[in-house]
Amino acid sequence: MLGVGAAALTTAAFLPQVIKAHQSKRTEDLSLLMLVLFAAGLLLWICYGLMISSLPVIVANVITVSLTLYLLYLKLKHG
Repeated sequence: MLGVGAAALTTAAFLPQVIKAHQSKRTEDLSLLMLVLFAAGLLLWICYGLMISSLPVIVANVITVSLTLYLLYLKLKHG
């Protein structure tokens, strides 16, 4: 339950930024390098989750990398 709670909170914490960027179409304050590095780290977490067969790690990071890739898309489109 601890892992599920941590996964839910860290994924949910990313949502306000995605919503704000989506609505405002403003991404100049987001670092392109941070988004790329963060996405790469999340992909590694997904690999790790698969290696240890941890559904909370896999699901949380798949959702978060999806949100990050959407922010990256917005950054490239509007940044």
